This record gives sequence, structure tokens and C-alpha cells, in this order.
Amino acid sequence: MFTGIVQGTAKIAEISDREGLRTFTLDFPPGFCVDLAVGASVSTDGVCLTVTELLGENRARFDVMQQSLAITTLGGLRTGDRANVERAAKDGAEIGGHPLSGHVDFTSEVLTVQSSDTNRLMRFSIPADFRKYVFAKGYIAINGASLTVSEVNRAEGWFEVWLIPETRRMTVFEDKQAGDFVNIEIERSTQVVVDTVRETVQESLGRLQPLLEAILKEKGLTLEDFVSSQARLK
Repeated sequence: MFTGIVQGTAKIAEISDREGLRTFTLDFPPGFCVDLAVGASVSTDGVCLTVTELLGENRARFDVMQQSLAITTLGGLRTGDRANVERAAKDGAEIGGHPLSGHVDFTSEVLTVQSSDTNRLMRFSIPADFRKYVFAKGYIAINGASLTVSEVNRAEGWFEVWLIPETRRMTVFEDKQAGDFVNIEIERSTQVVVDTVRETVQESLGRLQPLLEAILKEKGLTLEDFVSSQARLK
């Protein structure tokens, strides 16, 4: 498990490929690898990777399967790129963000970026199947960083987050521009609540479901909007 509090960025020092497998060699910030061991988990841009080899004080290797490369942004990383990194949380660790598994749900395109001297507003796309899990003021993990959704538009399929100076300093987000892609992990407890409410509503409505859908449509809403509104009350 991870906390979503990024501990720094690591540089991609080397990349090598074998059949169905890619090996990344990462250079970490000083002190990051203290007591790190082979078999330990490290969140790399939000993807849980396992240490396969330690190389000196601040370097380690990780093997990534082709499937993970295909469904995350790791497949697009090149030598010299940087990634957000976090060590696995220890028992009793303070959860400064929210609990993360390191299992990416989807990749999202950066739609717009607005920056000032102090803040940075970023808008990201949401695939249709996941829009029901994203709420304003709710948590979401972007490249392994626990962030708060400031605005969301399910009809258009986007959400926004604000980045404070410390987040900009400690992560890769300062370099992200429109057209880039990031890894997204939705907040698991929100997913459970939304799915539970949906199933309960569908079971309870039975034959009345088409009637409710028709009423909601007249108001410019969908059954998913109704379910999401009920989930937020939980």
C-alpha cells in the first residue's frame, strides 16, 4: 500500500528489453534507497513495481511486464525521463493522502494547463466507464500523487486539480503539458460505495427503472447522475 504522498522523482537511467519484459534502471534521490531491499515495492508514476536488483546507494532495477507497459504510461518512458516515486507505506505510517494500491485504472490525457507563480490548474480526461467514480472534493491519484478533485464535468468527461508549489516542486507535474498522458487510480472506497448504491437502486426499482430514467431524462439527467448523487450522501 502507498499513501499518495510522492517522496521525490527518479530519473530513468537505463532501459533494456527482453521478450515480453522491460527492465528499468532508476536513479533515486539521496536517501531514498536506505533499507530498500530486493522484493520491496516502489510506486513509479503510480504503478507498483518490485525491486529486482540494487545497484549502489541510489540506484535500483525493476522488471515490467508487457501488459503493464500497454495499460500505463510506463511504456512511453525514455532514458532521461523522470517519474514520481514513493516507497511502500510501513505499518502505522501516517496517511497524508489516501490509501493507494499502485494498480492503475486508466490513463488520462492532459487537456489544459494554466499556471501562475504560485498555482497550477490542470484538466484531465475521464473515460466514460470511470466518470461515475470522480467527484468534486473527492480524492484521486494521478501518477501516484493523492490529489483533490476541484471540478468535474461528467457530461464532457473531464476533471480538474489545483497544484500547490510544494506539489509542483516534488513531482513531475511541472513538466506535463496538454497532450501528455498520466496514470490514474480512482479512490477505492468511492468505487465500492458507487457500485453498491447502483446495484441497490437497480434491485429496488425493478420495473420502475425505465420510468425513473424517463423522468430524469426530462431534467437533463441520467440514472448514473442519480446514483452518483446518492453515493455522495453515504
